Amino acid sequence: MIGLTLRQLRYFEALARHLHFGRAAESCSISQPALSLQIKELEAMFHTPLVERGARQLRLTAIGERLAEKARKILLSVEELDDLVRASQDLLAGRLRIGIIPTVAPYLLPSIISTLTDRFPDLDLELREAVTRSLIGDLKDGRLDVAVVALPVSEPSLTEFSLFEEEFVLVRPAEDAGKAVPSGKALQTMRLLLLEEGHCFRDQALSFCEFERSQPGRLMEGSSLSTLVQMVGAGMGVTLIPEMAMALEVQSAKVSTDRFPAPRPSRRIGMVWRTTNPLFDQLLQIGAILRSMR
Repeated sequence: MIGLTLRQLRYFEALARHLHFGRAAESCSISQPALSLQIKELEAMFHTPLVERGARQLRLTAIGERLAEKARKILLSVEELDDLVRASQDLLAGRLRIGIIPTVAPYLLPSIISTLTDRFPDLDLELREAVTRSLIGDLKDGRLDVAVVALPVSEPSLTEFSLFEEEFVLVRPAEDAGKAVPSGKALQTMRLLLLEEGHCFRDQALSFCEFERSQPGRLMEGSSLSTLVQMVGAGMGVTLIPEMAMALEVQSAKVSTDRFPAPRPSRRIGMVWRTTNPLFDQLLQIGAILRSMR
């Protein structure tokens, strides 16, 4: 096929991912009319529509679905060629795209940035904060090089590298200081404040509490750990936060914190990346450096 360019594939892949012209154009840093023009040129090459343009919803046609799948593979291969060049030079320089989950980012990201930029001044860090499911999708599609998440993720195509383990801490209103610490199961009888659906920390907290989903009235949701802690301070219930969040989140709230009796709930934080990534050895090196930070 004459005239098909990587740029057009990138634009179409963005449209297939977002299913919205405006958001796809924004992600590609171009105007919406420019993106639309490139998609129309692609459709002219294929002599068939690639998207169904509904009044409220955009869908890929059958050919569009197949093109999107091929485009992702091609773009991933191109990304890995660039990584292969860097790997052959045995140095850490250039772009490194790191994803990190929201329950880790505010507390660990400053140290990660400081440590890596000090050790590798020619490294250009690009950072993305998102929930685990989104980060794993971006990793597998080549939009990220590495992600910092809670382990395990159990994806056959990804390598996992453990960084550290941390405990969960109970956060209660200040007036509850000194009271007996409830067991995980006892938290079922309390108003439990949790992160919204999609956060792995929510699922880990529910697992510790052995919470029955038939008790929705006992659950309240917040968009961040900061929000949850402030809600506790306002007397709306209790919550769990990871140990690393304590110093930042509880200092300005009227709350008390307690450790759970053994066996204490905890999570393991680590790095994941594509096993086929040519920067495999360099990512191992970064993992060892970040592990030594704790």
